Formats: sequence, C-alpha cells, structure tokens
Amino acid sequence: MRIASDHVRVSVPATSGNLGPGFDSLGMALGLRDELEVRAIASTSIEMEIEGEGAETLPRDESHLVVQAIRAALDHVGASQTGLAIRAINRIPHGRGLGSSAAAVVAGITAARAMIAEPEALDRAEALRLATVFEGHPDNAAPAIYGGATVAWTEGRRPHAAALEVGESIETAVLVPAVTLPTKEARAVLPPDVPHSHAAFNAGRAALLVHALAGRPELLLDATEDKLHQNYRADVLGPAMVLMRHLREQGLAAVISGAGPSVLVMGDSLEAAGLGSGMPESIQGIGDQQWRAFHTVGRVAGATGEPVGV
Repeated sequence: MRIASDHVRVSVPATSGNLGPGFDSLGMALGLRDELEVRAIASTSIEMEIEGEGAETLPRDESHLVVQAIRAALDHVGASQTGLAIRAINRIPHGRGLGSSAAAVVAGITAARAMIAEPEALDRAEALRLATVFEGHPDNAAPAIYGGATVAWTEGRRPHAAALEVGESIETAVLVPAVTLPTKEARAVLPPDVPHSHAAFNAGRAALLVHALAGRPELLLDATEDKLHQNYRADVLGPAMVLMRHLREQGLAAVISGAGPSVLVMGDSLEAAGLGSGMPESIQGIGDQQWRAFHTVGRVAGATGEPVGV
C-alpha cells in the first residue's frame, strides 16, 4: 500500500478507564486533547518537537510511543516506512490515570491511517486491535478511538468495543493532582481473587452505570460504587482517595480515574457545584494537594486525523 499524504494532523482525547465499577472494561473520552502533526520525510531519521507534557523527559527517537505506533500501523498495512518529522502538543497529563500512553499509541495509528491511500485498512476495529497490542488491555484505547463512553472486552485475544449512549446533560470534571502514580504500582496492590459478593455487586453497578450515563444523572452516585479495585488501592492512591471520598460525601459521583491518582466526577451542573475548569477553590488542599480541574459538557469525539493542505 502506498502513502498518499505526507503531511497529516491528528487530535486524540484523554480518557478515563473503569468509571468506578467497570474495571478494565468501561471508559470515557474527556475534553482534553493532544495534537500531532506528522510529515513523511525522504530520509530514515526521526525529527521530533514536543511541547507541553513530557517536553523535558520524553524520547525523541524511535523509542517514542507515537513513532512505534506509526511504524507498527504502516507495517500492518504493508506501507513503506519513511523518515518522520513530528510536532507534538501534549496537553494530557502523564502518570495521572488519564490514558496518556493510550493517546500516544492511538495518535500514531491515526496518523498512519491519515497517511495511507486506503484508510479503511485501519478502521476503528483494526486500530483497537493494534493499540491493544501496545496497551495490553483496551479500556483506554477504546474511548480514545470511538469517543464518548465505551465498553470494551476481549474474545480470545481479540479486543472489541461498543459505543455507549451518553446523555446531553452528562458532564465530567477530572481533577488532577501534582503527584503521579505509575500504573504498574497501582495494579501491583490488587489481590488475585475477590469475594463472589463483590463481583456480583460490581456487575450490578456497572449495568446501572450504563443506564445512568444515557441520561439519568441522578443515578450516577449509586451507579459508580465499586468494591473491586479502589479500596484495595487506597494506600497507594493517598490524596485521590481522600478527595474521592470527600466528594462522594457531598453527593457527587466521584471515582478514581483509571489507575489514578486523578479523580473523575460525572454528573450534571458540575460547574455550579464548584468544579469548573481551572483551580477550584473548594477542593484546594484536600489530601495536601493542589488540584487542577478540566470540565467537559457532553460527548467527546474520538481520535481524528486528516491530511494537511489537501
């Protein structure tokens, strides 16, 4: 397959996995996006410019996740490899449970899709499959690709995802601390087995959450209760658990975003509740942290990619 566009632009959203009871299955796209410009150049080199998150720490060579994903996607469709000039504007905080690694992988795959002559060869199902090879599980990659809220699962080794209805009244606010938490550390404290009663509890709450997201925000507090992962992670989550419990005591549907340590709140009238974008005064200092908030109203689009100058 040939490369038809040598200059493409990509946008990909942050995501939150689990959403409380939907451990490793439910996810949602958030209104915070990374942007990427990719040029195919007549050499074997990598030229990378990074602004924002990770500008001082991320690699600028073949080991960068975006580059690896572009390479894997081009190989998958039989397209020729080229040199790459990449400009990345990173807005998704790293190490905060907001799917930054999934966003990088999906951005690379989306860039390759926009470059090739037959983009249908990298449709959303194939993009999810390739992204899951990198990520190990599809719960962040799915909403990054499909947008909105998704449920993801695997059949054998093949991942699948389905879009869920998100009511127009549903808002999100993701609250981001200064501290980070590696996903591996958060997963390491989970037990190998859980009580049957806890599994049954979460199955019921996950089903209720699907219903609540479709436009019943008054059900979200009950629907986001969890017994499978958040309490087990309490010691490593620290400030996030303090804030989550504080908000839930106020009647807000707060959960740990992915593996943490950010906190996701779902509901309606969140700005009126003091959770608008910025540095909400009502939560500053909780857990000895300063919290940044990113507020979103309505469904967030998944990854987009398009040729530049066509």
